Amino acid sequence: MPELELSRLLAQLAKNTPPVIVLLGEDSYLRDACRKRIIEENVPVAARLWAVNRYSLRDQTLEEILQHAQTVPMLASRQVILIADAERLEKLPEDSREKAVADLTAYLADPAPFTVLVLEAGKLDERMKLTKVLREKAATVRVSMDDVNTSKKIEFAATLAGQMAADSGVSIDPEAAEQLADCLDGALAQIRTEVEKLAVWVGASGTIKIADVQALVVSAKKYSVWQLAELLVSGERSRALLFLDSVLRDGEEPAGIVGALAWMYRKLIEAQELPPQTNKFQAAGRLRMRPDTAELAIRQSRAIPRWRLLAGIEALCGADDTLKSGRAANPRAVMEFLVMGLTATSAAKPRPGTSS
Repeated sequence: MPELELSRLLAQLAKNTPPVIVLLGEDSYLRDACRKRIIEENVPVAARLWAVNRYSLRDQTLEEILQHAQTVPMLASRQVILIADAERLEKLPEDSREKAVADLTAYLADPAPFTVLVLEAGKLDERMKLTKVLREKAATVRVSMDDVNTSKKIEFAATLAGQMAADSGVSIDPEAAEQLADCLDGALAQIRTEVEKLAVWVGASGTIKIADVQALVVSAKKYSVWQLAELLVSGERSRALLFLDSVLRDGEEPAGIVGALAWMYRKLIEAQELPPQTNKFQAAGRLRMRPDTAELAIRQSRAIPRWRLLAGIEALCGADDTLKSGRAANPRAVMEFLVMGLTATSAAKPRPGTSS
């Protein structure tokens, strides 16, 4: 069956959990989140001590685990069996590997209705028969954000922020979750840390609101980029390059800087669409940022033509692809070239009839 998007699996769990799930990828947070949701949707808290079992193929054979999967659980209508290190099946001697594939194929043809079997692997060889069998019969889900574009990554991270908040005993408004995810470039570990801080801030059973995110979340990278914006808008290339050198020396990752710049450019485009008489407090609500930052966005958006913002977004996407694809032998050079392009005063203008 086709590979499922992680968000689709999480939505499907509440309705009908697939009998066999493959979690493919090395993001430990996403794996843990998936395990937790699978268990929550299928096994009551009181039964988890005996109806949730964890195995590793480093220690047990697949045959032993499948025998357990076909055994009706005690005092529970369903059980969840988690199998770590599934990639070790590929490394078995040929005879053992063929038997394991045959056993798994037989189980997939008639899975136990009372068992949810979860196989976990960092990576599987697509050429191997094992992978082909799993792809055909199991629900395969990639637990990695490496190949996800920025907008989907942020959207999904915002969804997970809601679960993180619930785990911390609070709730979070959708707008606050979205800004938190956007502010932290969808970095799940950082989002979890900030949600835990915010949960203490709002108190037990409280609700995290957008004002709380703005007041408490430290995102110097995201908001200090407005200083760079002033330099880009005014075409001050030398000072912009010095600013870039400073943030790189401070340990900021090039991909993170690109993400922050892309966020800023999107906000400038949104600011251009606000009515002329919009004040900073009205803009703050529309742009989902602090009033002073919204005022800065309005001012800068009026100083740069729309076509330059759109061209900037395109350049930022190109730099993001280069940095994340591993093609960049020198990430600093990619960033310097990007800044030079964004500060170019002789960039080609759009043809007549397009936005300006």
